[in-house]
Amino acid sequence: QNGVMSGLMQMLLLKVSAHITEQLGMAPGGEFREAFKEASKVPFCKFHLGDRPIPVTFKRAIAALSFWQKVKLAWGLCFLSDPISKDDVEKCKQKDLLEQMMAEMIGEFPDLHRTIVSERDIYLTYMLKQAAKQIELPRASETEPRRYIPAVVVGVVGMGHVPGIEKNWNSDLNIQEIMSVPPPSASSKIFKFVIKATVFGLMGYGCYRIGQRTVQFILSMPAAQSYLQKLTEIKSQ
Repeated sequence: QNGVMSGLMQMLLLKVSAHITEQLGMAPGGEFREAFKEASKVPFCKFHLGDRPIPVTFKRAIAALSFWQKVKLAWGLCFLSDPISKDDVEKCKQKDLLEQMMAEMIGEFPDLHRTIVSERDIYLTYMLKQAAKQIELPRASETEPRRYIPAVVVGVVGMGHVPGIEKNWNSDLNIQEIMSVPPPSASSKIFKFVIKATVFGLMGYGCYRIGQRTVQFILSMPAAQSYLQKLTEIKSQ
């Protein structure tokens, strides 16, 4: 549905998620599930999914990476096997360590950090500001002055996004640019063609080999040999 490269990236990230779940005994994203449960208990509470759609984020991230960066990232995700403990998770809550991890990501994949973290910081800030707008109270008539009450908002975001949201909070934000999906590059088109050609070529060769062996097996059967011998005799007569 989302394209070959985006689909492969989602499969690799699901593998990472499964690895974390296996190591910790709990699935990532529990804070969001808990937030949804708590919101359902509050009367008249509106629940907003405020993050940028995953297909947009993946397609922009993939378009930002070079071919070798894609290979390097996929290789790292495929062979991720480092043990993770609950103590490691607690350490990640320390601001200094979190900033160090983010800095390492920026150094290794700056374009990936921009699309997956920085752009989503802007999007999350925009959505939080929209949710935090004052609520207008209903008026009995047009002549009655407008009255507003402040909105009460609880935003649940990943720790890595908090500094970016604080940085962008007082800025005039426009999310149109970060919602566009760039057209596929020439290298990605060539890569997609090579993948398709390889798959169809292997399927064709497999069908050919299976058909060849099937014909050889049938011809080796006594009944088939007898039938062919009779045909040869009839033809010679």
